[in-house]
Amino acid sequence: MKAHHLVKIFALLLIFSPFANAENTADNSRKLPIDESSTTKHSTKVNGKKFDYTATTGTQPVWDSEGNPTASLFYTYYQRSNVKNKGARPLLISFNGGPGSASVWMHVAYTGPRVLNVDDEGYPLQPYGVKTNDYSILDVADIVFVNPVNTGYSRVLPDKEGKMPSKEQQKSMFFGVNADIKYLADWVNTFVTRNERWRSPKYLIGESYGTTRVSGLALELQSRQWMYLNGVILVSPTDIGIKRDGPVKAANRLPYFAAAAWYHQALKSDLQQKDLLDILPEVEKFTIEQYIPALAKGGFISKAEKQAIAEKVSYYSGLSVTEVLRSNLDISASYFWKELLRDREQTIGRLDSRYLGIDEKTTGSRPDYNAELTSWLHSFTPAINYYLREELNYKTDIKYNMFGDVHPWDRTNNNTGKNLRLAMAQNPYLNVMFQAGYYDGATNYFDAKYTMWQLDQSGKMQDRLSFKGYRSGHMMYLRYEDLKAANDDIRQFIKASLPDNKQAAKYKAASPR
Repeated sequence: MKAHHLVKIFALLLIFSPFANAENTADNSRKLPIDESSTTKHSTKVNGKKFDYTATTGTQPVWDSEGNPTASLFYTYYQRSNVKNKGARPLLISFNGGPGSASVWMHVAYTGPRVLNVDDEGYPLQPYGVKTNDYSILDVADIVFVNPVNTGYSRVLPDKEGKMPSKEQQKSMFFGVNADIKYLADWVNTFVTRNERWRSPKYLIGESYGTTRVSGLALELQSRQWMYLNGVILVSPTDIGIKRDGPVKAANRLPYFAAAAWYHQALKSDLQQKDLLDILPEVEKFTIEQYIPALAKGGFISKAEKQAIAEKVSYYSGLSVTEVLRSNLDISASYFWKELLRDREQTIGRLDSRYLGIDEKTTGSRPDYNAELTSWLHSFTPAINYYLREELNYKTDIKYNMFGDVHPWDRTNNNTGKNLRLAMAQNPYLNVMFQAGYYDGATNYFDAKYTMWQLDQSGKMQDRLSFKGYRSGHMMYLRYEDLKAANDDIRQFIKASLPDNKQAAKYKAASPR
């Protein structure tokens, strides 16, 4: 009877494998366990202090309204050992972006206990692998890294008849701004419940498109799951639904242009001899007070003003006045990456403009490839595959998707920024921190500042919004100095947003005007 029972269980597992065929499943087919976990024990040292921790890797289902599993998400959950009061211990829930990107980037390069084997500036080293993260925030918070559907080992599951949903069905279930937020909120609820973390102060962190994700999740968790947060951290943020079009979009690139040009010593000598942080406030002031108004005039700007603005943009960007005028004062980021070092026959990176590339031809309007991304994939892909399998003992033949198939992504009705503001208004405990690298040309730091300024136009929640900038790019934490600084900023953000025992979640009555 016992053997017969095991056969039945095995058969059920095959039925629910995402790679199973409803009629004929081979014995050697790749199988995704719908719901399993494995825990290993470890020790580390953070800021000079040793402690033990556990790492749980596993899969947890997403269910439909009838209780049928529709997908299974792979996660890694780190808990500090020997914590006396689990209810007071913060929990950080981490998402990357894309959309379609796995959680690998922040997992093995930023907040987790192990980080890539790279040099101090973030460039890959061999042998590929990981090393101790001296600055992980695991000393102050437990962390779970979540892989949305089709990223990492996470996959869509067949229905109860064994058939895979169509592309359109999958899109409506998972692959869009609001579908993504809805199913992930359900998943987070289940995770928090299973792991008995309802009393814990909770934080969301998202990188790039992950900032859209966590901004929307903040309100979705409050209004649909009745789960209230203490903080949201937006790393290299997208627009989170707050529009930055027209003159604003064009002008906001200039402070980033100045930073990248300064790094490559492409500015005039009087600017170049200054420190970066002495230059940027000057460029930001010009951008707000002169550049945006000039672009707003379009073709009706006077020749004299157009010339004066072009000369100033040239001065701050490292491009020639001629090139600025040819672009009608509006220089695309891709053209800047190609043009800045054209005389040196080199291009600069998109996500991190410290990185250099070489193109087949010096001519052209954009680089042949993203120099920084090819460098990163050198390090991240072998490291995460080694780490999960050999250190965390998670064994599977399923491919780890660094970038999964989630397209076409439904970007309609993106109100995530407005929803984050509403979540903050409803929850006086909720604080938000923006983090951005000065050399990020994809989600530039000045756009991040602009988004923060526009998030709450009333200015009444200014004291709960903060910005931190770093001398690196999209993944600022790859640079060792910024790995320390950015983790310290998160550590302080968490500590500062933990209310005192007697601090109630309420607003004080305002004085009459």
